[in-house]
Amino acid sequence: MGGAGYFRRRLERAVELRSYRGAGISAEEEAELAAIDEAERQKRGKVDDAARAEYLIRDAMAQGKFDNLKYAGKPIPGLGEAFDPDWWVKGLIQRENISGLGPKAILLRTEDAELDGRLDDQFTEKQVRDILADFNARVIDARRQLQGGPPVITKTRDVDAEVARWQERRAARAPAAPPEPEPQRSWWQRLWRVTT
Repeated sequence: MGGAGYFRRRLERAVELRSYRGAGISAEEEAELAAIDEAERQKRGKVDDAARAEYLIRDAMAQGKFDNLKYAGKPIPGLGEAFDPDWWVKGLIQRENISGLGPKAILLRTEDAELDGRLDDQFTEKQVRDILADFNARVIDARRQLQGGPPVITKTRDVDAEVARWQERRAARAPAAPPEPEPQRSWWQRLWRVTT
């Protein structure tokens, strides 16, 4: 007998016997049903967890449960990066778009990254020096705090060097002197090519 056909017939017989349970089946048939149940349990027990997981994954794929996932075809964010103990704070600040709130160390790092752009918006050297002095004072104050949290790794800025860099960037952005416009000639001067 073929293995698959024999198994199918036994399974059909077990289903038939279950439907008649309590309807006067003999003890012999009850024992046969128990033997089939035990064989099925043993067979299921022999299937390892990896095969069971593979089956469940394939079944979910067939049902379309993996379609349109958030990161489908994209790298998983944060995978392969070094461990950061403040990952949850940074994630919260980024996710909720919170500004001006958080540990001083993180706020100073963010401000340090954006400081050149802020300086470029200023018009006078005094404004640039005031901003740099305020930034340096807050960095030094944050280093003195013993409240815990992430360490302050932001460096103070050299005011004179930053002012020189600001002036260089400003000179590079300044437009070149526009050429002198030619005097406008009236229509009759252009027609007769008369020079004035």
